[in-house]
This record gives sequence, structure tokens and C-alpha cells, in this order.
Amino acid sequence: MRQIVLYPDETGYWIVECPSLPGCISQGETKEEAIANIREAIRGYIAALEEDGLPVPEEHYGAMLVVV
Repeated sequence: MRQIVLYPDETGYWIVECPSLPGCISQGETKEEAIANIREAIRGYIAALEEDGLPVPEEHYGAMLVVV
């Protein structure tokens, strides 16, 4: 299980990142497409690390809203 951050960009696409996997970023025209794309990106990222014999980073991020 991995946490993701999902937000719209200025063109209307949805950007999605997985903070516990540096550089693991994707996008989609809809939220649903972006989420499906990041799932695939996460699987590929982890598979590449394992293939290279590198450690897979643990999930260690939490989310919080801050009132300003």
C-alpha cells in the first residue's frame, strides 16, 4: 500500500505522485485515469528496484491538513 498525492495542473490534467518512491510521478486526463496510471508506475518502479537488487523504500509518509 502506498500513499499518493493527487492535484490538478494548469491544463486540466491530474498529476499524481508517490512520495515514498522518489520520482514516481504520473498523470491522467481524469482522477481515475491518473490513479490507474500511478498504480502501474508504482508496480514498475518496485519491479525495477527488485530486478536490480536494490531495496524498496518503506512507506513512511502521513498526510495532514493545516489551517492557515
